[in-house]
Amino acid sequence: MSTLAAPAAAPALAPRRAWLADLPVLLVAVVWGGSYLAAKGITTPHTVIAVLVLRFALVLPVLVLAGWRRLRALSAAQLRGAGLLGLVLGGIFLLETYGVVRTSATNAGLIISLTMIFTPLAESAVRRTAPSAPFLGAAAVSVTGVLLLTQGAGFTAPGAGDLLILGAALARTLHVLLMARIGAVQDADPLSLTTVQLGGALLLFAALAAVPGTGSTAWAAAAGFGPAAWAGLAFLAVFCTLFAFFVQMWAVRRTSPSRVSLLLGTEPLWAAGAGIALGGEHLGPLGLAGVLMVLAGTAWGRRAAG
Repeated sequence: MSTLAAPAAAPALAPRRAWLADLPVLLVAVVWGGSYLAAKGITTPHTVIAVLVLRFALVLPVLVLAGWRRLRALSAAQLRGAGLLGLVLGGIFLLETYGVVRTSATNAGLIISLTMIFTPLAESAVRRTAPSAPFLGAAAVSVTGVLLLTQGAGFTAPGAGDLLILGAALARTLHVLLMARIGAVQDADPLSLTTVQLGGALLLFAALAAVPGTGSTAWAAAAGFGPAAWAGLAFLAVFCTLFAFFVQMWAVRRTSPSRVSLLLGTEPLWAAGAGIALGGEHLGPLGLAGVLMVLAGTAWGRRAAG
């Protein structure tokens, strides 16, 4: 669930040192893959906003304390740009979380991987350049795979949860495009930029929580949590957010952004594995074929997009 722009490439490392840098990044992909099942386990349609408030409220103070001096150095334009990105980020989390409670963790992890296809297509549209034939082929394979994945019980219309996750993939694409085109944030400190984005998203969740009829309050949801739910929330906040962010910051200074991106691209595989092995989810022949096509299509599309 990365939302960070990749810094400049780091110097090449010896094979052994490269793998030492790769292992933490691979662990991030694993925990992100497990995040869909964790979110599904502690969230209901009535508590989506409350859980998001709790998750971000646990993370934000740590980031503020860690980067307070650099955070204060942001200009007004940088704060506005990061705040706008934070609102988009909040929309992504809302779509993802509402979606995952209405579909399987396997479907959610694989459908969201279509961001890797949507983003180059959107960039081509903005630049008014035609995508390459190999990339269009990869996109066709991925979309066909998603259609098969969501039709495990026969050819029916995709469910509401699947469509919400698809919307989250499109919102992720918008977020990436905005990060590349909002000039004010280009030179901003990455830690400060992420902190403001998470703060903007938290403000959005808090505002929605204050609207009557939007579900349980954060206090009520927290009061109803047992040990397992608190463990799931801690996993989402500590590992899927704090740990993942700091590993990315550490890794891109020791290896190449493309290598980091490739490793993080294994997230759908871990999402499917967690859903099947831990969540008791089952895929029929069509679903399994869809998994393979999504993974193959996104990998092919990543290479074709350069």
